[in-house]
Amino acid sequence: MRLDRDLILSLIPHQGSMCLHDEVLDWQPAALRLRSSGHRAPDHPLRSGGQLRAVHLCEYGAQAMAVHGGLLALQSGQRAAPGFLVALREVQLHCARIDLLPSDLITSAERLLDSGTSWQYAFEVHHDGQLLASGRAAVLLRDVDSPVPKEPAP
Repeated sequence: MRLDRDLILSLIPHQGSMCLHDEVLDWQPAALRLRSSGHRAPDHPLRSGGQLRAVHLCEYGAQAMAVHGGLLALQSGQRAAPGFLVALREVQLHCARIDLLPSDLITSAERLLDSGTSWQYAFEVHHDGQLLASGRAAVLLRDVDSPVPKEPAP
């Protein structure tokens, strides 16, 4: 079952052009796959110096995690708790930039751990069947009623 961008926007805090995914291609309790086409847009919010670099594929992976968590919460009649990306591990990038790639990006994310207060996922991003990026990411969840942590004063 494919799910559209409007549903994705309802599940994650990233709005407008900062929502990087266009469609959920398929999902299950342990994983999902999404399609994205915005990497070609000249006004992509992560572009700098006119380029969109491969390191930004980590954000595609992190947003895939958020979409998956949102879908799981929605399935149980709830909303996913907001989270903070706290770690990236074993990231491998197989290209320098992505803005010139002609086809859509396919991002997959697999949940490795859900402790109730944090998530860990493995992610991959492909273009025309070629692996562009892979890694693992961890998110620390916060209770919606707790305050946002403040950075310590210098």
